[in-house]
Amino acid sequence: MPGYTPPIADFQFLLHDVLDVQNADIPGYAELDRDFTGAILDEAGRLGTELLEPLNRTGDREGCRLTEGAVRTPDGFPAAFRTLREGGWIGLDAPEEFGGQGLPYLLNSAVTEMFSAANQAFTMYQGLTHGAISAIFAHGSDTQKALFLPRLVAGEWTGTMNLTEPQCGTDLGLLRTKAEPSGDGSYAISGEKIFISAGEHDLADNIIHLVLARIPGGPDGIRGISLFIVPKYLVNEDGSLGARNAVTCTHLEDKMGIHGNATCAMRYDGARGWLLGQEHRGMQAMFTMMNEARLGVGLQGHAQAAIAYQHAAAYARERLQGRAAGGAENPDGPADPIIVHPDIRRSLMDQRAFVEGGRALLLWGASLIDRAHRNGDAGAEALISLLTPVIKGFLTDEGFTMAVQAQQVFGGHGYIEDNPMAQFVRDARITMIYEGANGIQALDLVGRKLARDGGQQMIGFLDHVRDWAAQNDGDDETFTRTIIAPLLAAADDLQAAGLYFMKEGVKDPDNALAGSTDFLHLFGHLCLGFMWARMARAAQAALENGAPDAQTQEARLATARYYMARRLPATALHLVRIRSGAAPVMALAPGQF
Repeated sequence: MPGYTPPIADFQFLLHDVLDVQNADIPGYAELDRDFTGAILDEAGRLGTELLEPLNRTGDREGCRLTEGAVRTPDGFPAAFRTLREGGWIGLDAPEEFGGQGLPYLLNSAVTEMFSAANQAFTMYQGLTHGAISAIFAHGSDTQKALFLPRLVAGEWTGTMNLTEPQCGTDLGLLRTKAEPSGDGSYAISGEKIFISAGEHDLADNIIHLVLARIPGGPDGIRGISLFIVPKYLVNEDGSLGARNAVTCTHLEDKMGIHGNATCAMRYDGARGWLLGQEHRGMQAMFTMMNEARLGVGLQGHAQAAIAYQHAAAYARERLQGRAAGGAENPDGPADPIIVHPDIRRSLMDQRAFVEGGRALLLWGASLIDRAHRNGDAGAEALISLLTPVIKGFLTDEGFTMAVQAQQVFGGHGYIEDNPMAQFVRDARITMIYEGANGIQALDLVGRKLARDGGQQMIGFLDHVRDWAAQNDGDDETFTRTIIAPLLAAADDLQAAGLYFMKEGVKDPDNALAGSTDFLHLFGHLCLGFMWARMARAAQAALENGAPDAQTQEARLATARYYMARRLPATALHLVRIRSGAAPVMALAPGQF
């Protein structure tokens, strides 16, 4: 079986031919020439292929082990984490003032896709650390930044976020964990948290937990929640480690997938913690971490589809079964490879179109984050806020679907554990659930993001798509018919869906909420259609300029046309469902289910 092939050429095409990063007016992008990005991507790809991918099945089969409150990760994980730490990969885009390399988030996203495709469970450890770094950098005091960030950035310590409790997941207003003031500036944290990824492990000297809790006397609901830094080991003023804090892993979850990541139940028995940000403003601080995590989870779902597609395409070229309908294509063999069959081609084209289009969407989203943070661009901040539930929800729903399609290419061999396909499916499944289940993402999109500022973000997105289409609709009738026209039709469908919600949602909110998942998927298909239009234009330009990789560019154009012809028309179906309203959805009484 193949291992993992890093998509370096695809990344380079997206960075330089589609996004034109070196000429973008974002600080730090001018240095991103092809040689520089190529060197980083090549080395990250090598680490993914040689270091992380060989540990993926090890982690799946061994899992993590809990003994007397201590978790041991699978064999090879500590050494691999040490290699990444020593190479500076943990702090690739972290601020230089705290020991990071200060590179754009865009480049970190490309690296993280390769690491996640090679070994998702392992990559979660540094991913959560990245989120903790962002939260402390955004909301911590100068003292907290100086104490915690250099060690988190270096990978000497790792981070977590502790939200979920046995009685509350999405509805954090039900949270019970308490934070009692201790009189010395610290708080005594008491309560139970569950589903805490990387909550306890043997990869680092300390684990910095970011914990949501209530200070007595605060408001009810989410308005009374605060965020606290609670180290596994107390930290002295000079950064050295002190006594063990009163926080314990009491249980490891027995999960469907991501076995190599420790998913912990945590108990806080008066553990010492320090307020991060303002009292009763914990959700604001935590959302710095959660929004980043949601984009990261979208990347994870996409990455599992990417590695599954690589295996499926290789298997389809090798597996002999049946004959091509038009006559034998392997006459000297007992049968033809299954890739000759149209239905296998359909499945592989679905996967390829999603993987390459999703990769473009993720990098575009990362560039918006860089523009928002490095330029202080409020428009970019608003647009990525609108796109976050789409990237998380659509890419993970479709990522899982494509992983299943890749497994299906293997037939019965995909269902047994001798091949890695079952693991890809199992690992992809969690991405639809954690960091806000996808139904919640859809409700957030329709219930909050769509109407924000009078719908200006959605209007701006549609204007952006239509302006691009107008600027790139020239004298090429084929490009207009196969690329531009489907893109504009999908944009019209999204606008029509939004107008339906504005009209009918006022009459009955259920009319909007019943169509929320369809709206998220309609939006997601348009986003990928927009990415494929941009890639098609770049591929066409490359061919016109005598590209040395002509076959690759022609394949991109063919895949773009496939997406426009076979996948993007789903927007019309989603619009029909949305316009059916709440009545079909709410027709049965609860007792009739």
